Amino acid sequence: MPQSVVDILNDCKLFSGVQARGFQRLVVIARICNFRKGQWIFREGDECPGAYVVGSGLVRVFKTGAGGKEHVLHMIGPGNTFAEVATIGGFNCPASAEAVAPTTCALLPADLLRKALEEDHELCLGMMTGLARWVRHLIGLLEDIVLRDAAGRRARFLLDVKPRHDRTVELPGLKRYVASHLNLTSETFSRILHRFADAGLITPLQNNRVQLLDRDKLALVARGLSPEL
Repeated sequence: MPQSVVDILNDCKLFSGVQARGFQRLVVIARICNFRKGQWIFREGDECPGAYVVGSGLVRVFKTGAGGKEHVLHMIGPGNTFAEVATIGGFNCPASAEAVAPTTCALLPADLLRKALEEDHELCLGMMTGLARWVRHLIGLLEDIVLRDAAGRRARFLLDVKPRHDRTVELPGLKRYVASHLNLTSETFSRILHRFADAGLITPLQNNRVQLLDRDKLALVARGLSPEL
């Protein structure tokens, strides 16, 4: 069944603090956008179309260096947003976005969303609460890169992926994209997975899935308290 704007926005973390009246205003201005696998959503430097909320699928947001090397900033799955900061700030897209799987989003056009925020202070305050949570998440990502070693970053990432009932997690996107997001090479990424498997912490499965066998030990690795790995 196709997803509706209400369904997508209702599952969005950014709007979890928005009251009913403001939420209804967001529903009115939003529209559904569908992207095929590999389709560019926007490119770095483009005028920002608005804030996107992912309903299904997966989007990678990335920067491209002068030499053409790409670094993945975020892998955006259902319930999360991208381009919201550029929309609210009124500046061009600071990074590029590409659908890495067939993806459905709700788009809140930039001009209409800014107008709603200017006119509705309660809505603005509710969204600020969601943005504050997002900033806290970004600080956690920075902490991973600066304070955790490669194994610690990998362990933290596995623990943060929402597991299924059988403790299986599905890695979002291709291995090279996840590795880039963690500031690792693909080779280092794979080597750490093998080390975790040899230590009895995980079991690699097919179709980009991993079963977590010992979350407590992974938590120790994420905190840098398991030097034998």
